[in-house]
Amino acid sequence: MIYINVVGYNLHFNSPMEQIEHLSQHGLFDAKVPRYTSYPPANHFQNAVGQRHQMEWLTSIDAGEDISIYIHIPFCKRLCWFCACRTQGTQTMRPVDAYIDVLLKEIEAVRSVVPEGLRMGRLHLGGGTPTILPPASMTKLLHAVFDAFDPASEFEFSVEIDPTEASEDLLTTLIDFGMNRASIGVQDFDPKVQAAIGREQSLEQTVDVVTFLRDHDIAAINLDLLYGLPFQTETSFRETLDHVITMDPDRLAIYGYAHVPWMSKRQVLIKEETLPDTLQRYGLAKVADAVLQEAGYAAIGIDHFAKPTDSLFKADQRGQLRRNFRGYTDDQSATLIGFGASAISRFKQGYQQNAAATSAYQDRVSESGFAGHKGYEMRYTDRMIAAIIEELMCRFSFPTTDLQNRFPSSKDALRQTAVSLMNTYPDVFYLNSGGLEMHPEYRPLVRVIASFVDRFTAKEAAHAAAI
Repeated sequence: MIYINVVGYNLHFNSPMEQIEHLSQHGLFDAKVPRYTSYPPANHFQNAVGQRHQMEWLTSIDAGEDISIYIHIPFCKRLCWFCACRTQGTQTMRPVDAYIDVLLKEIEAVRSVVPEGLRMGRLHLGGGTPTILPPASMTKLLHAVFDAFDPASEFEFSVEIDPTEASEDLLTTLIDFGMNRASIGVQDFDPKVQAAIGREQSLEQTVDVVTFLRDHDIAAINLDLLYGLPFQTETSFRETLDHVITMDPDRLAIYGYAHVPWMSKRQVLIKEETLPDTLQRYGLAKVADAVLQEAGYAAIGIDHFAKPTDSLFKADQRGQLRRNFRGYTDDQSATLIGFGASAISRFKQGYQQNAAATSAYQDRVSESGFAGHKGYEMRYTDRMIAAIIEELMCRFSFPTTDLQNRFPSSKDALRQTAVSLMNTYPDVFYLNSGGLEMHPEYRPLVRVIASFVDRFTAKEAAHAAAI
């Protein structure tokens, strides 16, 4: 059983239950809305925006620009039941090695058409399980990446690490190539929760990886957790948080589990009756917020926490926090190039996604060197809505004056949107010198507020819970 013992509420309300009542009146506990890691969300990408746009957009990148690169490794030796990412299981390295060979062809094809002088500001390996690769395969992949793109002066190389699949030889290989940030998946340390989501991972395994990285001078360590998992209680989640704080990460992401079995078939293995309801999820999120802030972490956006020494905290303080497919980021690059099956690229002109199925991805690259399948070409109005949503999600504000300066032909529309937000949510926003600001106690509503200005929302069939 989960007890609703909400902590950390804002003193604007007389009690935690009063805060819950006000949030409920605005639909927080019933809403199904996008996570807004992009605008428009990826389910609105169109098949017509494929390889032709990909080629045009790659060749139009500004020469000498600092870009970000994401490489997707979709393979896992075990398929965690909670995961909704594009992944596939394997027990041998044969399909993994074949996939790496195709990745090398895609990297070379992209390198041949982009302008000279591009530099990597960021390189991120995600999945799946990037650390499933043997050291020799990882070496081959990274040699290809660094041969194609030089790192920028302030280069960050981050890797998603599964402590159950992270040999010391592989970690050493990554460190030798300059990995300077590690993102370690935890989810929850409670054995009952782990059994219910198909992911067994001991505290000792995780501590061993963190210790190894720290002993090899990797100072930037992220840990990722989930709330809203089956059998989670506030007591058990506090214990997980206590373990995490002891490991002293620089940054944490505390995501709400999205139960979407119609999209991720493996989630049918998770029994819905074991999941906390939305009110209980809210209680878990508030526990994380209170425990981590008490431990000295600053809340960043809706689901990240960082030490004051971390670059995400510094970006937030400078007003430079941004949002992309990995969540909150301090990455300022205008261009993100995604390699691998299902990988998404972001260009100034819009989004482009590679073929999602590994076989389809490999077929496309084998034919032409490129894997573009679908995407979205941004129009002026799309850019404006995307900017509004990023301001809401990152800064909990609607900076009317700044937005009007960025989109001068839409001054009236922006003014009307600000008036509409104030009329619809008069208790949520207050006026400041540049526009509207959300009261801190209403920030859990931000995805609901973002959906208010999202022109696609009315067409949505289903999304994850807003909390």
